[in-house]
Amino acid sequence: MNPKERILAVLNRQPVDRLPVDLWHTPEVAAALRKHFQVANDFAMWRALGLDKIVWDFMDYRTEAGERAGGQSGAGAESGGERTMWGVPLQNIQAGEASYAEFGSAPLADSNSPASLEQYPWWPKVERFDYNAAVALAQKASPDYAVIGPWVSCFEIYCQLRGLETAMMDLVENPELVEAILDRVEAIQTEMMKKFFGLAKGHLDLVFISDDIAGQKSLLMSPRLWQTHLQPRLKRWCDLIHTHGLRVFYHTDGAARPLLKPILDCGVDVLNPIQHACPGMSLVELKKEFGTRVVFHGGVDNQSILPRGTVEGVRAEVQDCLRILGAGGGGFICSSCHNVQPGTPLENILAMVDTVHHWKGN
Repeated sequence: MNPKERILAVLNRQPVDRLPVDLWHTPEVAAALRKHFQVANDFAMWRALGLDKIVWDFMDYRTEAGERAGGQSGAGAESGGERTMWGVPLQNIQAGEASYAEFGSAPLADSNSPASLEQYPWWPKVERFDYNAAVALAQKASPDYAVIGPWVSCFEIYCQLRGLETAMMDLVENPELVEAILDRVEAIQTEMMKKFFGLAKGHLDLVFISDDIAGQKSLLMSPRLWQTHLQPRLKRWCDLIHTHGLRVFYHTDGAARPLLKPILDCGVDVLNPIQHACPGMSLVELKKEFGTRVVFHGGVDNQSILPRGTVEGVRAEVQDCLRILGAGGGGFICSSCHNVQPGTPLENILAMVDTVHHWKGN
């Protein structure tokens, strides 16, 4: 089986020759792996490493001046220029070996009424997304790899626009503003997706919805508030994605256990990242309760074991994930829980992938 066949077989609950292995990585880690394998591009690196890479195809955006304004709706790490596509200022940060763009001051921090949103100059225009580049990447990758795109988000973008602390207070104190901003955020991305799905038909497999609703210890909001503001939007997006014959890949970090059932009830097909170091995220319990209705993606701890553990510790961690989340021979795509960070020992990354390749379990 090639990588795409292996991923699609897992999504379809069909037999596979082995469980697939994916890897999320920063540009610095990709460069280190290219150097290790002495190859010129990421496609060649993925082949050399033996990844069943789900290729990210996240929509770029161009300003009226033609400048790049970010390839990810929900993050600044891959953005370019001085602002994201949503008008959030960016500042370049160097932290050790890592370079990334951090969000600056929230541009809608002082917009406290729905009417004030009319004056905001940075709402993305659907026609300015770079569809041609995204379609070209999907066409290039799709013969051999599953393709995921675009990246869409609701509450993560809201937090960037309003600031995290203000966004949390808005949920209780200003629900009308929450709804008004989320309505715009949802509508813009919905129209973008509709256009992209038509242009890239036959070359996409999954759509990436990222909306972190939990922290390291608990939820970021009450289940009631999530059900009020976010559940209907997630359900509409899942329905839209399924209408186009695509799968929903949903990402939330942290201790999200109290909301996993309603999240899956919206129609989520793949759940990521399974951060089992957090309370309530037991691999055994999640597999027992949800293993027949969702495919798990991730699992391998990226906070301590991959960056700081030994090769033997990495192998043991991967084997636990394969044994538990992959019980029955399917329903699991092994991967790092998030982007492998600069400074992570290459031997640990290689051990993760090699352990999946040689897994002889169930």
